[in-house]
Amino acid sequence: MTRSPTLRKTPLAEHHVKLGARMVDFGGWYMPLHYGSQIDEHHAVRQSVGMFDVSHMGVIDVHGKDARAFLRSVLANNVDKLQEPGKALYSCMLNPRGGVLDDLLVYYFDDRRYRLVVNAATALQDLNWLEQQRELQNDSVVLTLRRAGDASAEELALGIVAVQGPQAREKCQQALPRAHSLFQDLQHFTAVDHSDTRFGEMMVSRTGYTGEDGYELILPARTLSKLWDVFLGVGVRPAGLGARDTLRLEAGMNLYGQDMDDKTSPLDSGLGWTIDLEASRNFIGKAALREQGQRAWLGGLVAIDRSGMFRPGQHVETPDGNGTVTSGSFSPTAKQSIALARLPQATQAGQEVQVIIRGKPVRARVVRPPFVRNGKILISNP
Repeated sequence: MTRSPTLRKTPLAEHHVKLGARMVDFGGWYMPLHYGSQIDEHHAVRQSVGMFDVSHMGVIDVHGKDARAFLRSVLANNVDKLQEPGKALYSCMLNPRGGVLDDLLVYYFDDRRYRLVVNAATALQDLNWLEQQRELQNDSVVLTLRRAGDASAEELALGIVAVQGPQAREKCQQALPRAHSLFQDLQHFTAVDHSDTRFGEMMVSRTGYTGEDGYELILPARTLSKLWDVFLGVGVRPAGLGARDTLRLEAGMNLYGQDMDDKTSPLDSGLGWTIDLEASRNFIGKAALREQGQRAWLGGLVAIDRSGMFRPGQHVETPDGNGTVTSGSFSPTAKQSIALARLPQATQAGQEVQVIIRGKPVRARVVRPPFVRNGKILISNP
């Protein structure tokens, strides 16, 4: 593509170009779609290891004596669940109507210090929303966006590399031998601060967006390229946005803007497990969710007919009413077309439905996601 001067760049943008990546406009960011073969990159993550530049994601630090109380009010999941330093929690942030402003990870370090990792396209909106709520509640918290290009000072700018796949631990230990025990002992959905003389202070978390084991390393933007080159040197294959999307879809993970948005309830998006409606704690959007209840569910679809590819926005006809494909693609692992779809509540796993593709009905079977997890196909052929 022709590079536009208006596109934002991560600290690794020129590295992607040198590696021969096909660069695209991804929500205003100059990002790698693939480095030659999206399918090969997908299989590398499922079968061995791959790495992604996710520095376009937003890192927002929340500091202050009211940090816990503030997050209890603005997040739908309950940060009171976080009692051990480094533990992480997946949550939605809702508007008063119960729509999803964003889905994010929140990390707890102590009652005065938290870290949010939010979606790239919504990071600035998230920060503005949080600032508005801070002012309304008169809470004593400081919100700091630390994404490269947005940070108030160069020393605050951070970048993120995600290393994913069954060999992720081994490759991280090779790349960072002084942190060998850290990668050996770190539990899922847990993070720890690590100081490295080459790369500076970094946060290492055992999280990811692929359905495989892996780590996300958040470190100073100025040293990110050094770490990227070290991972290349130990044989970690770069992967682009294309593989990231097919991997997350196989894992049944939502994509903001497709599977949910600010007009969609998390209860209708397969995210009811992240919503704390029973506790006495109040949060923004709780009253609306209680009033509306659940009106649909986010199910999985597996193609029976081989005559079409599932794509977002396609109409789904079921015996119980109509639905809509929210995410769809060909699964490189299962070798068939799969999708997430918002379906009538009465629709059950195992039912046959029809997806309308270019005006023609294509048969599909309803399943409960995920489709693939930890390298294993969890769906049987129709």
